Amino acid sequence: MALDLSLPVPPIVAEAMRLAKAARAVRAEAERLRQTPPDLAAAITAAGLYQMYLPRSIGGPELDPLTVFRAVEEISKADGSVGWNVMIANAMALNIARLPAEVGRELAGTPADYRASGSARPGGPSAGRVWKAPGGYRLTGQWNFASGIYNARWLYCTAIEMEGDTPRLNAAGKPVLRALWVPREHVTIVDTWAVMGMRGTGSQDFTVKDVFVPGRRSVLSDGLAKETTPLFNHRARFVFLWTPSAANALGIARGAIDALTEIATTSASTLNTVLLRDRPAVQARIGEADAMVSAARAYVLDAVGRVWDAAIGGRDPTDQEVAQGRLAITHAMHESVRAVDKIFHAAGTNAIYTSLPLEAAFRDIHVAIQHGAALPSYFESAGKVLLGLRPDDPGW
Repeated sequence: MALDLSLPVPPIVAEAMRLAKAARAVRAEAERLRQTPPDLAAAITAAGLYQMYLPRSIGGPELDPLTVFRAVEEISKADGSVGWNVMIANAMALNIARLPAEVGRELAGTPADYRASGSARPGGPSAGRVWKAPGGYRLTGQWNFASGIYNARWLYCTAIEMEGDTPRLNAAGKPVLRALWVPREHVTIVDTWAVMGMRGTGSQDFTVKDVFVPGRRSVLSDGLAKETTPLFNHRARFVFLWTPSAANALGIARGAIDALTEIATTSASTLNTVLLRDRPAVQARIGEADAMVSAARAYVLDAVGRVWDAAIGGRDPTDQEVAQGRLAITHAMHESVRAVDKIFHAAGTNAIYTSLPLEAAFRDIHVAIQHGAALPSYFESAGKVLLGLRPDDPGW
């Protein structure tokens, strides 16, 4: 499915373009605060960027993954951290489809304002644990990587179901995991976010201590979506969930290319008075980086578009279509790192100053690639599907 660039820019993408300018203006403040500045977060909330994937039945727009891709990409060009938080918020908006619509409306409110942070990871030494209680569950634990927590209204927690002091096991002998939604005021933020990149995401740890969660605000972690519209096609889940992850990485890379293009027209270096734009090595690296990002972007739009076409056509995407969609996403994230590295080295000493955007792009992309959507093992998983085999990991 090719993206028709002759079509009008969707309103939400136009909003992302507008807010990208605001994000660029407060990038240093976001790094200092280690979160999206509150005024910018409020503007992003008002524009609806945090809930593009929110189901219509809950009051959301339920936008298609290609439109969401473009919106996340635009804001990530300006600031990878701000784009990351938009990406994570929409993953949370997609997850709420596993709750009944009436519970989703309870969480989102009227008009819908669903902003969630949290973790799909049950945790480490302080892993989330949950015990059955009358009318619901009692939850205790500590979770990490809660991107956007300062702007969240709800925390999504994954916890191990317990029977006394023993984890409850499923038929495969693995712990049963449960997802629970907890109001922001019932959690305590733990300041752990001292990192090299994506500093502005505010991805802190948080704790919950013996909090009661009503049963209606909880589902098994592997439960199917209650929604039946195309966006929530179970077979396509990880493709649509992680399409914005590719957009974030590609946006960071495109922002770095644009930054060097601007710097190159005015800057030389200490040892060479020739402008960067007039140096063959710089020209070659910009050309290579542009080709890498453009090709990876086209692959994502085509492969994800084919999965979307299947979903809106009323059928499950094939194994091959899912594999190509997920492969395109992982490939795009890795190509984005390679492109930013080329740009960083081409810029010379211009790349190391915090007054210019290249050093932040370099740091951010090397953190973004640690996301679960970019696991190198997914190349192997995709290869297995292409060879007619079945991967062991879920979602293929």
